[in-house]
Amino acid sequence: MKQETKQGFGTLAIHAGQHPDPSTGAIMTPVYMTSTYVQAAPALTKGYDYSRSHNPTRTAMEQNIAALEGGQFGLGFASGMAAIHCVLNLLQQGDHVVAGNDLYGGTYRILTTVHAKFGVASTFTDLSDLAAFERALKPNTKLVMLESPTNPLLRLYDLAAIAAICQRRGILTLADNTFASPYLQNPLKLGCDLVIHSSTKYLGGHSDVVGGVLVSNDAGLHRRLMHFQNSCGGTPGPMDCFLVLRGTKTLHIRMDRHCRNAMAVALFLASHPKVAKVHYPGLLSHPQHELAKRQMRDFGGMVSVELKATVEQAKQVASSFHVFSLAESLGGVESLVDHPASMTHASIPAAEREKAGLSDGLIRLSVGVEDEADLIADLAQALAQLN
Repeated sequence: MKQETKQGFGTLAIHAGQHPDPSTGAIMTPVYMTSTYVQAAPALTKGYDYSRSHNPTRTAMEQNIAALEGGQFGLGFASGMAAIHCVLNLLQQGDHVVAGNDLYGGTYRILTTVHAKFGVASTFTDLSDLAAFERALKPNTKLVMLESPTNPLLRLYDLAAIAAICQRRGILTLADNTFASPYLQNPLKLGCDLVIHSSTKYLGGHSDVVGGVLVSNDAGLHRRLMHFQNSCGGTPGPMDCFLVLRGTKTLHIRMDRHCRNAMAVALFLASHPKVAKVHYPGLLSHPQHELAKRQMRDFGGMVSVELKATVEQAKQVASSFHVFSLAESLGGVESLVDHPASMTHASIPAAEREKAGLSDGLIRLSVGVEDEADLIADLAQALAQLN
């Protein structure tokens, strides 16, 4: 794919990978609802033979997100977990993975319950401590899995420093950029080998699609991943790809509003007497605030908060909102509240959650694009349940 590197993010979001339909002039990418393609002669195609392998709508989506990440190659998947599974298929029996100890529960689950039985070992550690990270590396470490900001504690990792360490040792780096989105952060430009997104979240942006995307700059690595994408078959349907393409057209506009609202929410919570701690990279109190300023363009739409409350009280608060909706997932235009210990991170054992600093009283907010005053008022009435 030819990169339009001189174009701005908003222009790429709307146009990259997409062209008016040559037969009708339609400005939107058609949804190619076809499983197969007619061939002029055996193996003589127009680039497409079967939609598990390739689909024109998927191609447009893959190229679009690759451009937004500053990458050359994109691969679409039916979910973020399908994309992670594709990367883990690069590993062999006896290989070792290092991952953050504050990560999405589904990633923890696939490492410990699926790939562990195939002889792939994993170590979970605090990757914000570079010395601890280097101690976790072994001669057989083949992959380092990063989330920055992390889910749900919003820790930041020094992506450039970690990538440089891994490059010296020949270790592949995979950065989950779901929380930041390509608008706020570009891990490939910081030295990472692969970027992954759950396109369900900010890329789609409207809570109506499930998908995943991988982006890289290495042609050889891309070919290996494309083999597993096709062989394992976890590919998205054309309508899913269309919905993600529709979402990326407004990504930059939505992210500006997400960030503005999240900062207002974080500041309100930081001054509330019932709040013990607020996790948000935009606050001066965040331990990696300076790193966030250095490697991100803004601070994102996710806020996590530790309440001065029991577990049951925290669940009561999470169930008391009127504008925020109690639901898993994140990154949509509507605001969501999640209780990680019983919802998104329930697959991580309680002892492991506690060791990583993920308390049972933590609630996670995906701050949407509603009116700021309404979000603050909703938080105030929900926290009043603790009086």
